[in-house]
Amino acid sequence: MLASLIASFASGETLLALRRARMAAMAYALAGVAFLCGAGFLVAAFYIWAARRYGGIEAALGFGVGFLVLGAIVLMVHKITTGSRAKRAAQRRSSDMTTIAVASALAVLPTILRGKAGLGTLAAPAVAAIAYAIYRENRPKRPSREPLDED
Repeated sequence: MLASLIASFASGETLLALRRARMAAMAYALAGVAFLCGAGFLVAAFYIWAARRYGGIEAALGFGVGFLVLGAIVLMVHKITTGSRAKRAAQRRSSDMTTIAVASALAVLPTILRGKAGLGTLAAPAVAAIAYAIYRENRPKRPSREPLDED
């Protein structure tokens, strides 16, 4: 990987790739501006048509209400997706921490077993973990209270 990066840098390929990326970014930016201008003119044309057909005040009220409803829909969709994304991120963090803990334990295990205490060092935390699991399984169930999202 590093060798190919050095070789591409030495051959000038990196500069060409950067130039291509810059040109692509400029093209996308110009296309985005053109699309926004086109959308603005379409909204203006639709407003002029509605104003001629229904009257200026009615068209303005209709467009105002329409854009307010559109904004509310966007905010609701954002709120829903943010909540689900936060839950997925929390689950991913939890599984990552479990993986890290298991990997760390497996890495330290040979060192612990070689010491004088050996299995005694592992027995106390293992017994505590088993006791905690038994406690969690047998404790009375309480209704769960989900925290409110305050975004």
